[in-house]
Amino acid sequence: MREMKLKALAKINLGLDVVRKREDGYHEVRMIMQTIHLYDQIRIHELQKPGIKVKTNLYYLPVNEDNLVYKAAKLLMDEFGIKKGLSINLKKFIPVAAGMAGGSSDAAAVMVGVNRLFKLGLTREELMERGVKIGADVPYCIMRGTALAEGIGEKLTILPPMPACHILIAKPGVHVSTKFVYTTLDAGEITDHPDIDGQIRALEEGDLKKAAALMGNVLETVTVPEYPIIADIKNIMLEHGALNAMMSGSGPTVFGIFDDKKAAKKAYDVLYQGDLAKQVYLTGIFNNSVK
Repeated sequence: MREMKLKALAKINLGLDVVRKREDGYHEVRMIMQTIHLYDQIRIHELQKPGIKVKTNLYYLPVNEDNLVYKAAKLLMDEFGIKKGLSINLKKFIPVAAGMAGGSSDAAAVMVGVNRLFKLGLTREELMERGVKIGADVPYCIMRGTALAEGIGEKLTILPPMPACHILIAKPGVHVSTKFVYTTLDAGEITDHPDIDGQIRALEEGDLKKAAALMGNVLETVTVPEYPIIADIKNIMLEHGALNAMMSGSGPTVFGIFDDKKAAKKAYDVLYQGDLAKQVYLTGIFNNSVK
């Protein structure tokens, strides 16, 4: 019985701008996405009998076709007529519904794993083309690294890697509906847009402090007033030496960028011991050029 272990890495948004709302209801965005070393663990192995079985360490997650890992496996197995079955064991660490693409990254990892396990021979680009059928973030989660995402998030351009730094992640115990955030956002009323092009130039120059200083997320204009705890967490990170701190995605997770490990550890301790955040992690960035 063949088996494979995989890591599904989380992402943060260094910049998130909404350009406009399209006629079909989707929002056009410009985002700088960055993979970090916070990950879910996935183990897959083939079964002799047909079917897909999913297990997870979180009781409230679906284990049927409503789970993206199931959809990802089924997509490839149906296309290539795989008669054997698949067992997927998903151990979650990435905060759920947190703006960190946890579900999309899990799906991406399963697609990579199924491709290898059954020797389908698909290239990374071919996997990415199929991944968009599962979700807009899945192609990026297959690619990983530092990238500009445009359109609804599916148009990707590889950027120079983000300089090494420490990333502090803190998620409060509130649930933020992505649909609520985008429905409430009035794209035509946004006057303060993050300088995405300036951030790209900072990355080209390898200037971490400049890239951090230019961070911005227009969705904070909706989410932060609704959930002030997000601003409280940001302030703690900034008070303890973060180059900058921002909400990732539509929230509610906050991340801080630190160039000093001691300062990052101090901020981690304050948040871990306090009552603002339910999940706190201190990690680093992942770039494809550095394995």
